[in-house]
Parts: sequence; structure tokens; C-alpha cells
Amino acid sequence: MTSTAQRPEPARPAGSAPSAPRRSLAPAGQATARCILRLQHQYRQDNPAAVSNLARLRRGAGRTAHTVQDHWGLGGLEELADILADGRTPVRREHAEEAVYLAVTLWALHQQSVRDGDMHRPKWTLGRAVRTLMQEKSGAGPDDELNDPLRKRLVRVGTAESIESIAVRLREIVLLLRGAQVPLDYGRLADQLYRWQSRTERAAVRREWGREFHLAPRTGKSASPGKEGRNDVIDPSLDPDGEDDDYGPGE
Repeated sequence: MTSTAQRPEPARPAGSAPSAPRRSLAPAGQATARCILRLQHQYRQDNPAAVSNLARLRRGAGRTAHTVQDHWGLGGLEELADILADGRTPVRREHAEEAVYLAVTLWALHQQSVRDGDMHRPKWTLGRAVRTLMQEKSGAGPDDELNDPLRKRLVRVGTAESIESIAVRLREIVLLLRGAQVPLDYGRLADQLYRWQSRTERAAVRREWGREFHLAPRTGKSASPGKEGRNDVIDPSLDPDGEDDDYGPGE
């Protein structure tokens, strides 16, 4: 199902060293990328400690920070503490911890049993990953034939009102991405989740998710000129708690 047209960035060889986190990331994204790059490299080399840590972290996917005692010292919070140790960067620490922990545990679920590719990959935004999956599910048809239940999954993320709710809804999307081995940029996602927790920034993050979806590369027929995509990707007028779709309930 995976095509080279949809995966333009080559997967990093399993034995190569991980890259450094991008400087453009804020502290939550830096900590997330630093933790994942280390674990991803070790996991793909079949390092026993990394395999064990991912199995533990997967059990926290969809949960909130500090609620699973077995994860204390894991989940990117050590990396976050190191980044914030100098005290020079003003950060809402609790929000940063939630964002990092949620992103790292979701990645652990996403990477499960995948040894031939990186499920954390820069530039694969949430909107791009969902559009790619929708095109695969629908056979890369025209935009008006894209897989609508998957689009509604993104709607539910956009209309979530609590960190617990968004954690559950992102977990549902990640499980579907894992099945098709569509990657996701977890550093960017962590930074967005950090900002999303502030009421004054939530609308801007939602707009980013919609923009990412609409600007994502098209494949097949949906790449034809004049197709600009649907404009209601995270439109609150779509009921996020309506009827269940083919993938089960939204909550």
C-alpha cells in the first residue's frame, strides 16, 4: 500500500545515527524529538532495553503525564527537564510535560513492530499524515471521494476540549496510521499540543491542522489542477460526537 510518491523522504537506514532535533522546535518539540530519535534508533537496531521501553510506553498512549508510575523517568520528561534546566526559556511546565508525554507515548504505539522505517519523520504534519492515509484508503481518488470517516477523525481532534479527550482521539488516528505505516512529525505535534493547552492559542493550532491538511501533497487523481480540497476539515459544524463510523466511536 505504501508508495514512493506518498513517501518522498527516504527512510533512515536502521544502523545510521539519529539526527539532532531541529532548532526551529520549541522546548516541548525539542524534548520529544530528542527522546524519540534516541529510542527510534535503538529500537530499529533491536536493542533489548529500547524494545522493553517502547512496550512500557505504549501502555501510556492516550493517558496523561505522571498517571502511570512505571513511566516515571521515561516518556521524554527527563529530556524536557534538561532543556529547561537553565531557566532561560519561559515555559508553562505542566503544559509542556503533557505535550511531550502524549507525543512520545503515541509514537511508541505508532512504531510498534515497525523495524524497517521511522514512524517519527520531520515534515509529516498531522494534516499531511491524515490526508495521505485518506488517499490510500480511497485509492487516491478525487478530493470529494476521500475517505470521509478518516476526515471526521481529524475533525474530532480539532473539536476536542480537554487534554484527555484529545489524547484518546489522537490515539485512534495513530492506530490507523500505524496500519498503513504513514509517519508523523512528533516534534511538531508536541509543540502544537503545548500551545493547544492555552485557550488563547487553541484556535490558531486548529487552523494549523486544517492548513496542513489542505496544503498536503496530493497523489493520483487528487493531484489534478484546480482541486483545493474541502474547507470543513476542522469545522465545528461537523458533530464530533455524532454517529459511529467504520472505525468505531470517536470517544
